[in-house]
Amino acid sequence: MARVHPNVLPSPAAEKAAAGPPAAGEEEPTTLTVWRKSLLFNCRGFTVFDAKGDLAYRVDSYDDAEAEVVLMDPAGRPAFTVRRKRLSLSGEQWLIFAGEEARRPVYAVKRGGGKSMARVAHGAAGSGAGGGAPFEVEGSYARRRCVVYDGERRVVAEVQPKEAVGTDVFRLVVQPGVDVSLAMAVVVALDQMFARPSLLRSWSS
Repeated sequence: MARVHPNVLPSPAAEKAAAGPPAAGEEEPTTLTVWRKSLLFNCRGFTVFDAKGDLAYRVDSYDDAEAEVVLMDPAGRPAFTVRRKRLSLSGEQWLIFAGEEARRPVYAVKRGGGKSMARVAHGAAGSGAGGGAPFEVEGSYARRRCVVYDGERRVVAEVQPKEAVGTDVFRLVVQPGVDVSLAMAVVVALDQMFARPSLLRSWSS
């Protein structure tokens, strides 16, 4: 597993990469290696590395944790919190909150239809708040091959398989100008929607 996690201590470069969207003028996509495993004993989660092999993000979820998943930066500061919400008529959605905020979601992720496996909309789409122009996710998360498109059908992020290491290790490629932390939070939501088992045994209603 040395190639999966060569460096596990936070570095200034890793914290800069985890801070948000790429700097103005940067043209290269941001590529992360996502390992569907927590580095903590008896935890489920994710360990995410940047292109230099430094820790960029982590998710550590104990079995008895509250019904939510928190995406953290290398220092353990919450970047986004993902929670599942049941809807009375239209199934369920996964709400993404900034930091540990639990009142106003910034995005909502729902299962799609047809070619779309999921839709990502501003605010709590489907519950009467927000619902701006959505992003569409197409492909297969189970195969770690899916693409996120914006409202103009431009690719903003991709989940790609990583050679010869199975589905627990894969790549997340984020285009310039896109919030890298948010893209990773969407991956966490997709994992809860389509992966078995999910990170949590139970969810809030």
